[in-house]
Amino acid sequence: MKATINDVAKHAGVSIKTVSRVINNEPSVRQVTRDKVQEAVSELNYQPNLSARNLAGTKSFSIAYVYDNPNAYYVIDMQEGILSACKEQGFELLIHPCDSKKEDITDEVTSMLKHSRTAGLVLTPPFSEMPDFVNRMLALDVKVVRIMSGDEAPDQLTPCVMVNDREAAQTITQHLIDNGHSKIGFIAGDAEHMSTIERYKGYRRALKANDIEFDKQLVIEGDYSFESGVQGAKNLMSDEKDKDKLPTAIFSCNDEIAAGALFAARLMDISIPEQLSIVGFENSPFSRQTWPKLTTADQPNTEIARDAASLLITQIRKQESKKTLSQYVPQLVVRDSTTKQ
Repeated sequence: MKATINDVAKHAGVSIKTVSRVINNEPSVRQVTRDKVQEAVSELNYQPNLSARNLAGTKSFSIAYVYDNPNAYYVIDMQEGILSACKEQGFELLIHPCDSKKEDITDEVTSMLKHSRTAGLVLTPPFSEMPDFVNRMLALDVKVVRIMSGDEAPDQLTPCVMVNDREAAQTITQHLIDNGHSKIGFIAGDAEHMSTIERYKGYRRALKANDIEFDKQLVIEGDYSFESGVQGAKNLMSDEKDKDKLPTAIFSCNDEIAAGALFAARLMDISIPEQLSIVGFENSPFSRQTWPKLTTADQPNTEIARDAASLLITQIRKQESKKTLSQYVPQLVVRDSTTKQ
């Protein structure tokens, strides 16, 4: 027969309430008692029914990840990181993909939260960058943690996990400059995303720091997609342009764009990296599936998501006051898609 919480309590020689506190990872249990309960759980192979626990009490043990992002690799990394924290803390995860541009999106998410009795939300762009949406969620008495681009939180609405895209973009642009490139193209991601804005600022900052004149003709608007990279590279490397004005390197706002730019370069018989260096951003599988493999900036999305979920659960349990986690700075990863000019 399947072990029950009563069996665990009897085996460990403690009360049912104590077992519940250990399972819920509450801090008020002595370590020696916690060890006894965890040993009993392991020996009896006890598996708590989290759904029943949610229904049985007034306290919710589930959080939600609400997102609108076409990049499957990014979403998978986020889900993996959040799930890892949930398993450690005895919480369930509700995953809710949706369209942030829908007129009734706030009502849709509100209805979902009410029906699921969710205690907290992890938000990534673009939802994390929509203050009106965040305020509506907070009005439901739901805890929120946001993952955002920047070097500091834009407000005090919620705790945030910050990703310093600007510094990372400056570093990766500097890598191109150190390799002798001065005509560096820039293919942007979605204009409304702060990550695009911050990466663009880092690109501009590196040019300025090296007294390289900014050329707006080298900047291509786009979105976070392979197709955007293909079209962006074609625009930058067009045969109709003066060869002396063509870029010798391209900064792509993410690896998917960079993979598209590399594909377009192949179609135009441009040798990578001998004739054109290409860099991406995020260190997603796209950066390792191309040939040559892409120089990029390693953004540890799984770790970022895990920290965000852990912070959210801490807020739900009211174990500490609001704070912003230490920011992440994606690190340069040099591969074969860049070389000296």
